[in-house]
Amino acid sequence: MRDLHSNVALATLIGAASLAADNTPGAVDLLGYSSAEIALAIGIGGITFTSSNKIEFVLTHSDDDSTYTAVTDDDMIGVTGISSGIIKSLTSAHAAAASYRYGYKGGKRYLKLLADFSGTHGAGTPIAAMVIKGNPEVAPVADQA
Repeated sequence: MRDLHSNVALATLIGAASLAADNTPGAVDLLGYSSAEIALAIGIGGITFTSSNKIEFVLTHSDDDSTYTAVTDDDMIGVTGISSGIIKSLTSAHAAAASYRYGYKGGKRYLKLLADFSGTHGAGTPIAAMVIKGNPEVAPVADQA
């Protein structure tokens, strides 16, 4: 079996939590890596999502960690029809936990992910998001255990 462990690193975009309002996105630095995969884990919806009571996941990127712009279809793999950086929308019932993944190929150094809540969310929805950074310039990558 080949060794993936020594060739990837993880960084948190959204810490695992039950959210009922927008998170404050922190920047993830991709310096030293030439590929990235966004992993999004969403639990059972705290509400029944609709077109007005929804969560939209907005991915932005930057060269300088100061000026962020929304990703487009050209920046991503595994998702199309991106508008205003929205890579995933919850607009209907989310009755079971699920995981989603999206490849980032935009080439910028920094990423941020916003869970953008619209409408009324009386109960939280469990959410977590990570970046899997791959193809390191220097390997093996240090353990993160």
